[in-house]
Amino acid sequence: MTCDRSGRAWRLADACAAAMSHTAVVPDTLLASRRRYPAVGTPAHPPRLPHGPGERMRVREMLTYLAAALPRFTSPAARLLALQCALRADTRAYVRLRGGLLRGMRLCGRWELWEELEQAGWLRRTASRHPHMEAQLLDAAVLAQGAGRHVRARAAQWALRPAPLVLPSGWAPAVQLTAVVLASHTPGGAGGADMEVLARLCGHSPHQTEELLDRLVTSRSLAAWRYCRDTDEVVWDLSSQARAARTAVQR
Repeated sequence: MTCDRSGRAWRLADACAAAMSHTAVVPDTLLASRRRYPAVGTPAHPPRLPHGPGERMRVREMLTYLAAALPRFTSPAARLLALQCALRADTRAYVRLRGGLLRGMRLCGRWELWEELEQAGWLRRTASRHPHMEAQLLDAAVLAQGAGRHVRARAAQWALRPAPLVLPSGWAPAVQLTAVVLASHTPGGAGGADMEVLARLCGHSPHQTEELLDRLVTSRSLAAWRYCRDTDEVVWDLSSQARAARTAVQR
């Protein structure tokens, strides 16, 4: 274990993190300071960028946090629910999800998902006025994984339609989560990630993750993917349809 940022952060060696349960290798982006000091003569508040790179990075950070905070094989549907709860929580770690949002995610009435997160000790339901749900997140570290509430809410919206891997309605939560994970690791027309990291973020075994990647090819979100055994890395290419969607967003 090493100390970083003048004692404000402690970090296990990656080798130890990989060998211990309920741990994950956390990218340096989560330990980097969020504060930026503008140069002389530059505006203190730069103009807001369109939805995309910033939201993608915040969702990627939150997914990494959840990979360590939740039991390894927490279901994909529960992970999708936890992602929205974490990004939409207020400054006191309370969250209220409206029925319309839950219906759009195909999670309305899925009480077993809330029970799954409660059994993991990650949240506690405080009110249930069907179809609305309210809960308190029990891990204070969740609020340290991103910027302010408004910024995190923008990331939550991006996660619902993670351009350029926006799936048609009707796909199972496992495929939806895989699309969010891949979109958060796709800065351009292609992306890549370590297979172990990718599987952990998706809450699946590597073999199951390969099947989910095949389904994204079937949905025409990906043109192709391949596994590099020498480096244990998965790389993928966006389909022409997804590339066109990315170009439209950037314009």
